[in-house]
Amino acid sequence: MLQHQLFSSAHLKRLLNPASSKAAIGRLIGASASLATVELESAADAPIVVIANDPRHADQLEAEIRWFGGPKLAVQHFVEWETLPYDSFSPHQDIVSKRLKTLASLHGLSSGIVIISAPSLLQRLPPVDYVAAHTLKLDAGQTLQRQAFIDSLSACGYSRVPQVDAHGEFAVRGSLLDIFPMGSDQPIRIDFFDDELESLRYFNSDTQLSGDKISSLEILPAREVPLDDDDIRYFRQQYRERFEGQPSKSRVYRDISEGIAHGGIEYYLPLFFEKTATFVDYLPQNAVILAPNDLRSSLDQAWNEIGERHELCSLDPERPILSPTESFLTPESVASGLAHFSSIDYSGQTLAKGKNTINLATRLPPAVRLEARYEDAAQSLMQFHDTFDGRILFTAESAGRRESVIELLAGRNIETARIDDWAEFVSGTRKTAVAIAPIDAGVMLPEHGLAIVSEQQLFGEKPRQRNRRIRKERDPETIIRQLNDLEEGSPVVHAEYGIGRYIGLITLTTGGIEAEFLHLQYADGDKLYVPVNALDLISRYTGASPENAPIHRLGSDQWAKAKKRAIARIRDVAAELLDVYARRAARQGHRFRWPEAEYRAFESGFPFEPTEDQERTINEVLADMESSQPMDRVVCGDVGFGKTEVALRATFAAVLGGKQVAILVPTTLLAQQHGQSFADRFAEWPVRIEVLSRFRSAKQAADVVAGLRSGSVDVVIGTHRLLQHTKDFKNVGLVIVDEEHRFGVRHKEAIKSLRSEIDVLTLTATPIPRTLNMSLGGLREMSLITTPPADRLSVRTFVSEWSDVVVREACLREIKRGGQVYFIHNRVADIVNIEQRLKKLVPEADIRIGHGQMNERELEQ
Repeated sequence: MLQHQLFSSAHLKRLLNPASSKAAIGRLIGASASLATVELESAADAPIVVIANDPRHADQLEAEIRWFGGPKLAVQHFVEWETLPYDSFSPHQDIVSKRLKTLASLHGLSSGIVIISAPSLLQRLPPVDYVAAHTLKLDAGQTLQRQAFIDSLSACGYSRVPQVDAHGEFAVRGSLLDIFPMGSDQPIRIDFFDDELESLRYFNSDTQLSGDKISSLEILPAREVPLDDDDIRYFRQQYRERFEGQPSKSRVYRDISEGIAHGGIEYYLPLFFEKTATFVDYLPQNAVILAPNDLRSSLDQAWNEIGERHELCSLDPERPILSPTESFLTPESVASGLAHFSSIDYSGQTLAKGKNTINLATRLPPAVRLEARYEDAAQSLMQFHDTFDGRILFTAESAGRRESVIELLAGRNIETARIDDWAEFVSGTRKTAVAIAPIDAGVMLPEHGLAIVSEQQLFGEKPRQRNRRIRKERDPETIIRQLNDLEEGSPVVHAEYGIGRYIGLITLTTGGIEAEFLHLQYADGDKLYVPVNALDLISRYTGASPENAPIHRLGSDQWAKAKKRAIARIRDVAAELLDVYARRAARQGHRFRWPEAEYRAFESGFPFEPTEDQERTINEVLADMESSQPMDRVVCGDVGFGKTEVALRATFAAVLGGKQVAILVPTTLLAQQHGQSFADRFAEWPVRIEVLSRFRSAKQAADVVAGLRSGSVDVVIGTHRLLQHTKDFKNVGLVIVDEEHRFGVRHKEAIKSLRSEIDVLTLTATPIPRTLNMSLGGLREMSLITTPPADRLSVRTFVSEWSDVVVREACLREIKRGGQVYFIHNRVADIVNIEQRLKKLVPEADIRIGHGQMNERELEQ
């Protein structure tokens, strides 16, 4: 039984008595809202449905409730679609999976907590019996007609693919059927023996290895909108009744008529059912609603956004949309539906006294934010610790931050207990404890002598690490193997005949034996067939863009001459490289040393939670810098995976170790961006950072060079222009090359050859073959960052014909998010015309032109 810290028995009786009038709780400050929800659930004989004002708050409530309640507490979160109203693309399959799992669990729910945001309450849902009617139930050992089962999966919306990787997919391979059911955390492998379902097992979609057996399986429908023949017929009928004009001119109508789930199909849901349902229709009658006292304001705000989006999206004649009242519920309808349930309003403010109103004795902890400088970091923290008459729980969102807090307290002779959950803290006796917990804002409970201080209150901001979507970790070795994939139409190089284009595999009969050959096409339509056992003669073309690859002519001497020229150049460069690497191997490099306390303080300024790959890479780089052997390491990771943070940590260690740092970037824009990023991160440290690019005047550049000579400039970030000043450094110790594939070999070796003992760190998202080959061959060390940060969203690419509606919507979506839009045009001559057109389409935006023919001052502005 959960030990209550907020409510007395009398409080709980007043709040949960169904016969009473509406109850209310005031002063639910910080984490007390989540704790209150958990305590109410433990005392109620019904599920608690907690409503958040917005999706971000709902995510936070879910994380905190799971921590306070522990693993035994059943928590469901009906998540938002993460699309804007009337969007032309559908939610991610992982989101649909979680929503369907929640809807399926609500039937017959007798306890637990359900979380939903106010905007989600406005969404229309399929009828209550839809999920159950379209759910397939399997048991190991049962007889099942295999082909009929495959047909039923397609009818439920599952996509047949060669290999299962995401929710809503299935694959058939011999007697095996792999499927990733909606609502399941792992894909399932079904093994048939004729028509007998022999076994059900989990499996790993990356390695394809089978795992633990399970005895039964429920396969939920793949989407919230059905697409079987009857439903499509009903949709076509409803569409023709709702919208004027010729239906065949609408891409929505055409796609759905062909059984294709058109992007944004969810916003046509009312056309598939005679009657839709609401979220409250799914709830058991005894559910208790815990809602913010300003819920109506949040509903009105979401409703207004729906109206604005309808006005914007209704301009597209090929995609007519339903009215807001048809696609969504009104705030009045939501309020009417909630009125049938017992409810409790909650607020962070003190509420007016009432029969069933309780104001809790909670307070916010005093400001105990750690100062940036490590030696003063514990002052305010220690004052709070010494004066608070009770027990304190400090929470951190990572093991690294937890250890930082423990280290601070240990330095003041304060012992702390590491605890795993809330129950362990409440039942303990130690005055100070530290836990890894996702608490957003702490709270003080003076009546119980307890206080929670969150990481955000300690460090000023919390690392942005949580995400509702489960992300798979990928095997780095798999990534290397995937570089060898051949795509039809791509240029390839034959060792003897030169550059041709790969057409595909073909089966030919030679000498009475059938065999597979690679079909290569050369200039003038000439063909070359290469047996697969001679695949070692084929390599990937890595020159110019694949579309512009120079295709050779069979029988000519083009390839022989090209090879001869390349060999001559390779020998020249190889001689230089061998000399540099021989000197680097023979000489002792600089062994960097830096103050550990200052480094930890700088490390704590990283506003994200580093991934395991990032931490491993940082440790490898720092270990190289501490070694007497000059570092030459390549860090390979996709855009946004955290390579810049690796460079920042290495730069800090080098500067505190008494050396200058040179950072080489390929473009002026990137130099400016890095300059701003480094300046922001080093703002509280006595480190001088300068940028050397064509945006600098002659006088400014001269001042930077003078600073390099005198040693007053610690870090310089520059483009190719930096290579003109390799002899002007007083004491350079670290060179960082960003996007190394954008530089020539001689560019990259220019600084390195200056001093053989310099440490070199190379950052790249696309390692060129030479770099990759040297890394795999042991001449250069390589670190892979293959795990995306938890909050990093994948890049989504859409190909569309020009549409004023699409352009305006895309621009406004980004502007509303607080971002910037880059509109790329391919001709300088008429770029002004595009500017004028965009100004008419998006008058809300401040639009400027930038191109390579502008002078430096205009471009910089």
